[in-house]
Amino acid sequence: MGTAEHNTQEVHVAVGVIVREGRVLIARRPDHVHQGGLLEFPGGKVESGESVQAALVREIAEETGLEIPREALRPLIGIRHDYGDKRVFLDVWRTERAQGEALGREGQSIDWVSPESLRDNDFPAANRPIIRALKLPSLLAIMGDSCSGDEGAQHFQRALSGLPKQDPSVLVVLRAPNMTMHNYECLAEKAMELCDAAGVGLVLHGSAEVFDGNPDAVGLHMPWREAEKLKARPVPDGVWLGVSCHDADEIEHAAAIGADYVTLGPVKPTATHPGTPSLGWAKFHDLVARSTIPVFGLGGLDVADLDAVWQAGGQGVAGIRYWWPEFAA
Repeated sequence: MGTAEHNTQEVHVAVGVIVREGRVLIARRPDHVHQGGLLEFPGGKVESGESVQAALVREIAEETGLEIPREALRPLIGIRHDYGDKRVFLDVWRTERAQGEALGREGQSIDWVSPESLRDNDFPAANRPIIRALKLPSLLAIMGDSCSGDEGAQHFQRALSGLPKQDPSVLVVLRAPNMTMHNYECLAEKAMELCDAAGVGLVLHGSAEVFDGNPDAVGLHMPWREAEKLKARPVPDGVWLGVSCHDADEIEHAAAIGADYVTLGPVKPTATHPGTPSLGWAKFHDLVARSTIPVFGLGGLDVADLDAVWQAGGQGVAGIRYWWPEFAA
């Protein structure tokens, strides 16, 4: 994907995440190049005066023979990484509309693989947030106010039945800050069964102790007040770790403790937090551009805002009102 003088110049690289029928196109880097032998997503260096979309269309055609309509590309994530001997900015775009049959036109081996099969150690370190962005859904459904016991489980089940259908599956965050730990654990047990039946991943909310009591959950989402206490990742690799963030310093800390994603907001004014200053789209875009991990927009957003979040480089929409019955329109 190009060369650079030692640590003096950042190389702008256009990267394509090309998805077809649920599988993604990957290639293996030649042994003789930087990070040789590892897997990568296709792409290449953006030339002077060239747009990233034009570079990606050109590089994908040269490397694989696939044709990509420029308008079919959307931003996925931007990643800056310093390898020590090379600094890169990976400008990552996604498309499901590549045309033609993929070939390794530069002698490289290529393959269509399931995103679930991608492993961090098979890729250069800078590519790892791309794997997160590819595996994460576009919607993070956060539980709204609920009671405990059977009534709470029934409420949760009704909400699940109204979830928008997305690919990959929506993640549901079981957020209930006012519930006692005992009641939360009981609800989590029932919610796990309901989510398994619905094919939805359940992410717990709170401190690391919450996950310790329910290790079968697919992840843990931490409020900032819990995450700021940490210096290392509190849950095993292979489960999702999310953090609620509000500014650049909080996002940086979340990345430093090994978070897989963050929520960022409020983007717009919200009914649940009246009077709280909102970021607005320009500030959201700026903060997303500085993040090294996927960012969900939060606060006053609905499924209709997905495209705006994607165009800002965000992962998707997190929220309560688009799915939770009390807040549904």
